[in-house]
Amino acid sequence: MTDYDGRTLTPLPSDDLITLTHIVYGLHAFSALTGLTSAAFIVTAFLTGWPSIIAVIINYVKRDAVRGTFLDTHFSWQIRTFWWAVGWFVVAWLMIFTVIGAIVGIPVMLLVGIWVLYRIIRGWIALANRKAMPPPA
Repeated sequence: MTDYDGRTLTPLPSDDLITLTHIVYGLHAFSALTGLTSAAFIVTAFLTGWPSIIAVIINYVKRDAVRGTFLDTHFSWQIRTFWWAVGWFVVAWLMIFTVIGAIVGIPVMLLVGIWVLYRIIRGWIALANRKAMPPPA
């Protein structure tokens, strides 16, 4: 039998799925934080680190299991964070190959890294409070 949230009348996810979502945030955070402790940019470590890649794979594999629950918004949030970071990383990387672009490309990478950390922290706090993430604008 499925339990429902009394306020929103949406299905409540199992504790196992909530724990899995915490693990996925942890994998993303671990990858991003290795960029702080090494010569790599945060965004580079986030996108190329095995923990983050494994986390995105888990997001896609388990997406149907969380469909209709507040965890669905977290999975979408994590997937969008990853793919938007990829997009901005590619733009910044292409900029770095030009003299003028390098002046802009490196700060873009730094800003994307800060944005990634913000998204991980904001999402993880919302998850800890069992709240959904806002839908994309």
